[in-house]
Amino acid sequence: MLKGILFDMDGVLVNNLEIHRQAFAEFFRRYGVERSFDDLNRVFGMGNDDIMGELMPRDVVERVGIRELGYEKEAIYREIYAPIIEPQPGLCDFLAECEAEGLRCAVGSSGYKPNVDFVLDMCDIRRYFDATVAGDQVRHCKPDPEIYLTAASKLALRAEECVVFEDAEAGIESAKRAGMKVVALATTFDRTFLEKTDADLIIRDFRDITVAQLRKLIEG
Repeated sequence: MLKGILFDMDGVLVNNLEIHRQAFAEFFRRYGVERSFDDLNRVFGMGNDDIMGELMPRDVVERVGIRELGYEKEAIYREIYAPIIEPQPGLCDFLAECEAEGLRCAVGSSGYKPNVDFVLDMCDIRRYFDATVAGDQVRHCKPDPEIYLTAASKLALRAEECVVFEDAEAGIESAKRAGMKVVALATTFDRTFLEKTDADLIIRDFRDITVAQLRKLIEG
């Protein structure tokens, strides 16, 4: 029986790929680092510590600190995004439907907690969520299942009672390894790419889904 909905943040609650790209461009400029869109696509969905370890030179990581680099990049992101942020199309109506149906909701993001708080508050959707789990609050980020297992635990639910909304391969793998059904949004990656993942259902955005469809998905 469906009892809970777990949401990734980036690319799910907000369609922010281009903003992250702009923030990374400014961040890399500060450190004289050159990276391509392909480099970024390869790490989207991973935790910031893992991203910094993959993309930043070792001497910079050792000099500045991997966590500090992540916080610096995300501060740039929030500054750029604050004037224009808006929720994913259809999200608010879908969250209201979940609330009306008595479903519990949580955020499970590899992003830092300040980013989670920023999105929930700036989009005025915090009231819909019973719990949040951020990448700097767990030992292992996606594709490890810890984030989604922790989110389900905070809702006092079993994995099989939850459906996850994701947009990236690492997050889809995380949710499947947690034993959960996954709905993928074709935001960060297109449908052709997502069809190669283990997502159970692919949608454009929240205008394409209802709670009734999720109940059918989880009940087989």
